[in-house]
Amino acid sequence: MRRKFILREKDVEKYLSRRVKKVGGEVRKVSWTGRRGAPDRLILLPGKTIWAELKGTGGRLAPHQAREIARLEAAGCVVWILWTKEDVDAAIENITGADATGSSAGGG
Repeated sequence: MRRKFILREKDVEKYLSRRVKKVGGEVRKVSWTGRRGAPDRLILLPGKTIWAELKGTGGRLAPHQAREIARLEAAGCVVWILWTKEDVDAAIENITGADATGSSAGGG
């Protein structure tokens, strides 16, 4: 019988930080005063600012988190919801063109 692999939120966070640094960015943990449900990470990439809500395996957005993310997106913000390392890789590749090794999709 195969065991299901559980990825904790802190594992996703560590991986996100490594991947963002690899493409020349920074990750900041954010604390919101008087605002429940707001994303907990701010990702700074050259010319881009992205909010991120991190979840581990089996994690889910609470209704107040979904509402706050919708408000940010309606205001024109980019918000990522990341559950896995594959989610992190796909999001970074989508916005920067860099694959998991940090290389550009066009090579080189």
